Amino acid sequence: MKALYDSKSKTIDDQGLKGLFTEEEKYKTWLLFESALAEAQSEYGFIPKKAAEEIKEAAKLENLDLEEMDRIYKKIGHGFVPFLKVLVKACPPDSGKYVHYGITTQNIQQSSQLYILKKAHTIFMRLIGQILENLSTLASDNKDTVMTGRTHGRHATPITYGYKVSVWISEFINCYQRMAEAEKRVFQIMMGGAVGTFSSMPNIGIKVQNRVAELVGMYPMAVPSRNISTHKLEYMSNLALLANSCHKIAEEVYSTTLEEIAEVSEGFSKGTVGSSTMPHKINPKLAKGIIANSQKLYSLPGTGMYSAVRPYEGDSSSYMLFDGLLEESMELITEILIRCEELTRTLTVHKDRMLHNAKRNKGLDNSEYVMMKLAEKLGKDQAHSLMYDIAMKTAAEGQEFYDNLRENEQIRASFNDEEIKHMIEPGNYIGLAATLAETEAVRAKETAKEISKNYSS
Repeated sequence: MKALYDSKSKTIDDQGLKGLFTEEEKYKTWLLFESALAEAQSEYGFIPKKAAEEIKEAAKLENLDLEEMDRIYKKIGHGFVPFLKVLVKACPPDSGKYVHYGITTQNIQQSSQLYILKKAHTIFMRLIGQILENLSTLASDNKDTVMTGRTHGRHATPITYGYKVSVWISEFINCYQRMAEAEKRVFQIMMGGAVGTFSSMPNIGIKVQNRVAELVGMYPMAVPSRNISTHKLEYMSNLALLANSCHKIAEEVYSTTLEEIAEVSEGFSKGTVGSSTMPHKINPKLAKGIIANSQKLYSLPGTGMYSAVRPYEGDSSSYMLFDGLLEESMELITEILIRCEELTRTLTVHKDRMLHNAKRNKGLDNSEYVMMKLAEKLGKDQAHSLMYDIAMKTAAEGQEFYDNLRENEQIRASFNDEEIKHMIEPGNYIGLAATLAETEAVRAKETAKEISKNYSS
């Protein structure tokens, strides 16, 4: 694994993702495409039907001599030819000569990698659905949980925790929609031969490519150039945006688990050790893993941008790099998503502490509420000037906001004591926080159902 921080994931379900990153899975996918190519070519009379049937029968991993493949590789140094040689050997002589007929290495390798990516994509989407389910519950359960809103790291006006979660939901739904919309552009196969011109089968090449795409459940490239990489860049960029949404949650959890704030805490299993020297340490392990792996993932699309512009019709310095970039992107987002799913499912919200922190400034955070009520009587500009003076006096001199309000003649002339107390209570100035939390909780649940339906297997 290339992930920076993957120790935690060894104890939780990766939902089959890590099995996609193996040599065995790669060889199985190469075999799938060689078989599909032969079948498509036989349907259009390019190779005998019997040959296609025998290639399909032979194209099973257990029929390949992997030791022989390794010996050939050490001798010739080509990454794909040894595989072809042992596949040809596994076929009857009359059919083996039609293996890999009229195409080139990259047609199989690039198509196969995107096929594996498509399988991973299905699991990524299901994980997004599970995270949305978790966030729906968090938003619904905490729609009325009053806490301080923060801007620039300081107290702003009050919100609810459910509202905060509604922001995360909105971003996750956007991620899901982006990734779904990109499928037709990303999961494309190429069967155009050495430079993408179908030179070895010009009469049927496009039909063969279309049929192979149909057989493997993907899309054909309009121009099957080995030198097109923007679809891979698009997918890596979408993964980076998805990681960013997970990262935002992790950063909030990481900072608000601080003892001085203590508004939430990660799920904790008895026996977990946080430090080799400090027995008291309970660290935000899930959040740390998300943060570290996300930061690494962000660098990969940028690296690909530089490589995607290599000139001419093919260059191994580019597509060999993309092999690594795509694989590493999949590995990193795997680590990020499985942590984010667990984090959102097991997060503990400390409602009393949130309310305590919201009241820390003793009503000063509601100065906008008082100003807006006062503006009904004095006008916005005059009300703002008056409230600014009172707020600054309170902050500078450490006095009680309530007392300073009551001492002001204009405030006292406009509101009685009960009205002042009502206006400076955090829970009385949360706007539509609860409504937005409820709305997004429902939308998250509906989107999760849609994902479950569309990506069930």
